[in-house]
Amino acid sequence: MWSRLPFGEGLRAELGSPRRSRRLGSSPRSRVWRVELPEARAVVKQIVDGPDADERYAREVAALRLAARAETPVVPALLATDPGERVMVLEHLAHRRPADDWIVGYAAALARLHATARPADAGVLPRWRGPDQADAESFLRLAGALGVSVPSGVSGELTDLVHRLDQAPGHALLHGDPCPGNDLHTPAGVRFIDFEQASLGSGLMELAYLRIGFPTCWCVTSAPESLLARAERAYGEEWRIRTGSAMQEGLADACAGWLIRGDALVERAHREQADRLARIPDRDWTWGTATARQRLVHRLGVVSRIAAGRTSLGGMSDLSGAMRRRMIVRWPALRPVPAKRP
Repeated sequence: MWSRLPFGEGLRAELGSPRRSRRLGSSPRSRVWRVELPEARAVVKQIVDGPDADERYAREVAALRLAARAETPVVPALLATDPGERVMVLEHLAHRRPADDWIVGYAAALARLHATARPADAGVLPRWRGPDQADAESFLRLAGALGVSVPSGVSGELTDLVHRLDQAPGHALLHGDPCPGNDLHTPAGVRFIDFEQASLGSGLMELAYLRIGFPTCWCVTSAPESLLARAERAYGEEWRIRTGSAMQEGLADACAGWLIRGDALVERAHREQADRLARIPDRDWTWGTATARQRLVHRLGVVSRIAAGRTSLGGMSDLSGAMRRRMIVRWPALRPVPAKRP
């Protein structure tokens, strides 16, 4: 539906009247326009009605204001707001096609974004929520449904993993959905948009996106190990520069946490409705650039490798490898997830 531009008198008094506007593509949870204002081109974003619309609007505005602290910009400037209409007016940024090694600059920008929050910001945004015990139990049931024996001790490893992720230290500003498409590659560097799911927590939960395959995203990519290592070094170096501290350990935990979350196999509108892992043996489905089984096979391989030799996740490493092998034998037509973003 073609909706009117929500640019009320308050915004007009602050920014002037828009001369032209063009509706842009967006998720069903928002409406977005590009507008010509007297001083510059801008983007108007309106969060649409829904049970959590007010919360999503508040999260995005709060995150943009925290991120504006960055010495090197990592988000568009927030020019004005209209809370009554859940409208934000943002700086317009030119996006260009990312380079083949785009995840390196992306990772450095992600570290700059994460570093903008401070301990005193507690309560400004919700804390990040990880997987729970139900996710762990669902994962173990999937192993059984695939006919894979669960090594002794894995149940305890998963219980401990859920606890570690729940208690993971950190006050980083987390984007919530740092996916291809929510990153703008501008001539001045990477900037992030769409902060409706922003939270505070450990930055490792989003650094893990690079290895585990962008688990909340329509677009899955699998980069070679050499490029992943460069990106993770870039994140760590930028984090040290911005915070004066070394990056914490815990990337393997973060990857394992994303693996066991069945909701990370479907788009947001379909989350928290059913046990998605339970459907894998009987049905595959496509979301964006990959199917659910493709995503899961990729994540199993990642966890099998990154958790190998770790006392806390050694059984999970073995189980993940066995489940991956069983899925490939059972569904031999499964292909690897894409190596490049669209």
